Amino acid sequence: MGQAVYQFLILFAPLFAIWYFLVIRPQQQQRRKVQDMLANLKTGDRVVTSGGLYGTVVAFRNGIVQLQIANQVKVEVARSAITGLVTEEADASAKQPAPVKQKK
Repeated sequence: MGQAVYQFLILFAPLFAIWYFLVIRPQQQQRRKVQDMLANLKTGDRVVTSGGLYGTVVAFRNGIVQLQIANQVKVEVARSAITGLVTEEADASAKQPAPVKQKK
């Protein structure tokens, strides 16, 4: 009976370790990184939401962030809906139209 337990542990301990380092730990690090980014948001930051909306942070209120997406257009989104900060390089490349492929 005791030997079966040791065989079980010998088999599943490395599998659990691999699972932890390939799945669980990177997910925890990504979650921590996003939480830090959300905690450090400030007025004037360019952000993108989970719905693909780009905007500039204008105001904060109880877990809600007000974004300006165009002149005279402001929307309110949940703070948790913000997925990332937009760098100036990414913002410039997003505004450029994609090149059109020509048929031969």
